[in-house]
Amino acid sequence: IPFGVHVPFVAHLGFTLEKFEGGESELHFSPRAEHYNSFDITHGGAVVTLLAVVMATAARSAEPDMGVVTIEMKTSFMRPAKTAEGEHLVAKGLLLHRTKTMAFTDGKVYDVNGQLCAHATGTFKYVKRSPSVTSQIPTD
Repeated sequence: IPFGVHVPFVAHLGFTLEKFEGGESELHFSPRAEHYNSFDITHGGAVVTLLAVVMATAARSAEPDMGVVTIEMKTSFMRPAKTAEGEHLVAKGLLLHRTKTMAFTDGKVYDVNGQLCAHATGTFKYVKRSPSVTSQIPTD
């Protein structure tokens, strides 16, 4: 499932959109060496970006003609997000509640064994897009 318009940072990280419907989203991420920290595991910044995008996508899935921008986000890391070559992390986003202008979301990242690595909550503001943009995933 494509993201829509090109988002350079998301493309650089290589996220793939696997689910986008009814307030739920799922993304996959196969970290490469340049996405690792000094412990040879996925850098926390890459994990936070994955969480931001999966939550934004969950919010957008309920209102696909709108864009969203991040208002606030809280992240907790439970365990290292380890992967071997050819493996991917799974991120799941859920729209918990929405108003006309705001979306309240939950995001989780799981390793290849299905263990929870990181959890986030986020608040997003729905914003109108320009008429020339039909599908995009705004990120920070």
